[in-house]
Amino acid sequence: MNWNNVEGNWKEFKGRVKQQWGKLTDDDLTRIEGKRDELEGILQQRYGYAQDQTRNEIDTWLGRM
Repeated sequence: MNWNNVEGNWKEFKGRVKQQWGKLTDDDLTRIEGKRDELEGILQQRYGYAQDQTRNEIDTWLGRM
C-alpha cells in the first residue's frame, strides 16, 4: 500500500493510526488530514522520534496495511 491510499481514505485510516500511536489526540488526527509530513511531525513531537525513526515507523505500519 502507498501513502496515497491512506491520504485518499483518511477517515477510514484515522482509527488505525490512533491504534498504532495511542498518544495522538483527535485534534492531532484532524490536523494531519492524511498528510504524511504532518503525521511525521506530530509523531516526532509526541514520541520524541528522530526523523529517520519516524519514517521507518510509518513505513513499517504502512507495510502491514
